[in-house]
Amino acid sequence: MHPCRAPWHCVASPRSPPIRAGSSQRERVYGSRSNRDAKAQAFTAATGIAAFKWDVGDHQACLDGCARVEAELGPVDVVVNNAGITRDGVLHRMSFDDWNEVIRVNLGGCFNMAKATFPGMRERKWGRIVNIGSINGQAGQYGQVNYAAAKSGIHGFTKALAQEGAKFGVTVNAIAPGYIDTEMVAAVPPAVLEKIVAKIPVGRLGHAEEIARAVAFLCAEDGGFITGSTMSINGGQHMY
Repeated sequence: MHPCRAPWHCVASPRSPPIRAGSSQRERVYGSRSNRDAKAQAFTAATGIAAFKWDVGDHQACLDGCARVEAELGPVDVVVNNAGITRDGVLHRMSFDDWNEVIRVNLGGCFNMAKATFPGMRERKWGRIVNIGSINGQAGQYGQVNYAAAKSGIHGFTKALAQEGAKFGVTVNAIAPGYIDTEMVAAVPPAVLEKIVAKIPVGRLGHAEEIARAVAFLCAEDGGFITGSTMSINGGQHMY
């Protein structure tokens, strides 16, 4: 089971302020979604925030997509890598395609989006990249060797890229959410969900807004001394 998953990335430009709900600057924030066209259109209609669509697992599509955003809207100063898919199954039943597709999208998407935007951030001496990992990338999860490997890889990718960006004013951090009250989690059978919540010390699921506030914090102008960190937001379910 994957605790927090969403089919979108977010890019923002210019940098001040990058992400803040209700901000007068919100027209400067842009999301790219992998599917759910109707929801993306409704989001744009409600917020005025433009939405762009491409496959984040496709390297050239990311280069072309980010080039289009920059041509139409200006430099990208903030990237939130949140796209993710699952192809769950125990190893002896998992096909190579199931393994490869999860790695391609979940981990490869982080590389592709960073490759498209990190050089510009370096040149401008400012940037924020936030990669959404998972509690399952920290603790593992039965039937998810592909997903856990991809999310664990994101945490390592974050620490390595943070070292490259530090002297250029580019911070790279990760957030590892626990079980969040998303549509996906809402579809879990009540008896199973009850067992999940019972393992969370605070006694409830997390809220998407709690993850968003952490993203906004890491993307802030005054967040420049935080880099290479993984922020665990899981209600105390996994501590180390």
